[in-house]
Amino acid sequence: MALSGKMEVDVEIKTSADKFHDVMGGRPHHMTIASPQNIQTCDLHEGEFGKKGSVLYWNYVHDGKAKVAKEVVEDIDDVNMSTTFKVIEGDLLKEYKSFKFVVQATPKGKGSIVHWTLVYEKLNANIPEPTSMLEFAVDVTKDIDAHLAQHQHQKWTPESPSLSGKMEVDVEIKTSADKFHDVMGGRPHHTAIASPQNIQTCDLHEGEFGKKGSVLRWNYVHDGKVKVAKELVEDIDHVNMSTTFKVIEGDILKEYKSFKFVVQATPKGDGSTVRWILEYEKLNANIPEPTSLLEFLVNVTKDIDAHLAQT
Repeated sequence: MALSGKMEVDVEIKTSADKFHDVMGGRPHHMTIASPQNIQTCDLHEGEFGKKGSVLYWNYVHDGKAKVAKEVVEDIDDVNMSTTFKVIEGDLLKEYKSFKFVVQATPKGKGSIVHWTLVYEKLNANIPEPTSMLEFAVDVTKDIDAHLAQHQHQKWTPESPSLSGKMEVDVEIKTSADKFHDVMGGRPHHTAIASPQNIQTCDLHEGEFGKKGSVLRWNYVHDGKVKVAKELVEDIDHVNMSTTFKVIEGDILKEYKSFKFVVQATPKGDGSTVRWILEYEKLNANIPEPTSLLEFLVNVTKDIDAHLAQT
């Protein structure tokens, strides 16, 4: 099992891209004002705030624990409004050989979309994917947005953030891309054999397995609870080895107005990289980002990989 990984998430905010980038790239210490419950301090260890090559020392709270990180500002791209932080010391390196945060703000209407990318290499295969760190980045982003709105004396209500979102994760596996795609696109019911602790059944409700337009009914265990989902197979792309599932009934729609899963396998060496994309719209602003569902999919992917290696 490959130890390298990448996770991504989009957060739509009201703040303009240039103002958000100004905080991330030029005034990162202001995050302690915007999100004090998550970030206590951001001290300059070397260099100058807003300069590439500077080194920052963070005190933050993650998973309910006080932690530290020393990061080098590896890049500040004022044209594309992105900033790259590379962790060089601290708690993250107790579990990861390397860890980078890339944050980019892109204009959208009067606001912007903030795209976080986590690029990492785990010390061993028992280390979990950093889904909670992705959620941490989302929370900090929303806090910065709220802080900047208040600072500019704009009206701010809990309902004001966008309810739409997108999350992505890459999982490197030993299975070839075509074999993995054959399961997801053609034999999704075999996921119940490969990952029985997560997926109990995948039954055909309408149509035919492996055909676009078919409807599947899933029984699965998520967050320790037995749940159900009815999904439409919206697309099967054999050229790009991707499959799109659209949720049309079930537990997910108790919190989300819409939800799609896109899974694509891309050849890499003797194996492949599996990318999961979650596209969703929450019913209200109090619904959390579906980070635990992203972790669920990572685990299912690894189980399928292990199962195919044995067959």
